Amino acid sequence: MTSFTRTHIHFHASVVPGWPKHVYVLITFLILINGSQDVSAQSPKVVSSYGAINQDVSFEQIKASRMAVKSERAGKHLAVLNARYDLEKRRDSAILMSGGKPIPVGPTARLQGITWEHLNTLTPEQIKEQGLFPYKPLPFADHAEGGMLFPPMITNALPRLVRFDLDFDLPEYILPDPVPAIYLTTRPDLGDVAKGRLITIDNYYAIFNGLLNPKQLEGLRLLVTQFPQQQFNATEDRRTDRPSLGVACFDCHANGHGNGANHLVGDIRPQEFRHRIETPTLRGVNIQRLFGSQRALKTVEDFTEFEQRAAYFDGDPCMATKKGVNVLERGSQVHFMAEFMALLDFPPAPELNIYGELDSTKASPNALRGEVLFNGKARCNACHMPPYYTDNSMHDLKAERFYKQEMVNSMMMAHDGSIKTFPLRGIKDSPPYLHDGRCFTLEDTVEYFNLIQQLHLSPEEKTDLVAFMRCL
Repeated sequence: MTSFTRTHIHFHASVVPGWPKHVYVLITFLILINGSQDVSAQSPKVVSSYGAINQDVSFEQIKASRMAVKSERAGKHLAVLNARYDLEKRRDSAILMSGGKPIPVGPTARLQGITWEHLNTLTPEQIKEQGLFPYKPLPFADHAEGGMLFPPMITNALPRLVRFDLDFDLPEYILPDPVPAIYLTTRPDLGDVAKGRLITIDNYYAIFNGLLNPKQLEGLRLLVTQFPQQQFNATEDRRTDRPSLGVACFDCHANGHGNGANHLVGDIRPQEFRHRIETPTLRGVNIQRLFGSQRALKTVEDFTEFEQRAAYFDGDPCMATKKGVNVLERGSQVHFMAEFMALLDFPPAPELNIYGELDSTKASPNALRGEVLFNGKARCNACHMPPYYTDNSMHDLKAERFYKQEMVNSMMMAHDGSIKTFPLRGIKDSPPYLHDGRCFTLEDTVEYFNLIQQLHLSPEEKTDLVAFMRCL
């Protein structure tokens, strides 16, 4: 760059005859100085893909800095939730999840000076321009911080999962059963094997010995064993008061299902573009061919290894090495874990026939009408086809047509991209919905897809669709 600048100066000097030599020297010096300033101005601090591995502060200092911002950030996040949702508890005690908890009822989304009927008539462009879309991407409780976060209904039973820096953000009434039922594909005659017990390292053997073969039993042991994770480990930058042994697979996938625990995907940078991710159920993994909401991993074995090596540490292998990554052996550990997970069945659905369709002699009239809509006007079966109501594929709904890209509480509301088609069997057991939990109830989910697909469903049609999905 210096040689270029000098050539440039001599060129201009040649067209201004009579200038003193010292003027050329002064101009050359000033331009060189300005050039060096331009270079530094164009080199801002780089945002790294890697986390800070070598900490130069103590645990006490890290905790103090986190606690100093905890209340303010929690308040801002609660303000977002209250602006978007009506969080008042509404449940239907006549319709229970398979573990006995009443299902939440919606829609819970707050509309901004408009009715659902009027919103139904607007184009995506109009909704986006007026800022009316009620189901924008949902930020994490503290999006700049991230990490695994567990609801009180699990931390009350397992206090080791309490984080000092973050409190769970969603109301418990919209979460799954605190102790989900367990159904085994190999022993449907047993019904719910859990029988109100949360499966942990303390009781798994007594409950399942004699029901599983030795490989499956060993797989279950690994699923309830704690291994180091980004926020739960022994290092100074952990988010637990005491050094932690880590988390177990079944801490999030309680009893092989889910409990509302959430975190951020590890495969996106920078931080503000990372998506909040809800823990999906493991029920029915035996019939699935894609794993991970967006990663399209091809086997549950691949996903198991991915979780331990990458997702547990925000996708940072350097951080994983520091905090104690558990490298599972494919043949004797990953394989055994997958064998057990393949036994986790969907809950019974007495109103479905052998084809996964409604039995007209058992289903209600509005559920039967909902099935017709599901397979017709609503076009749900384009992706969710019986008997398990998935096409084992991925689809981009292009939801960003309906909202502007903007920063909300340290999260950039950008596009979602392609999302896996999750099975709808047993769906009433799995609130909140969508990959990031932005739809708290089945009613919200119907409203979301009514807008996304521009279906123009009537209120009665929406009610019938919900009635059908509750039967699945």
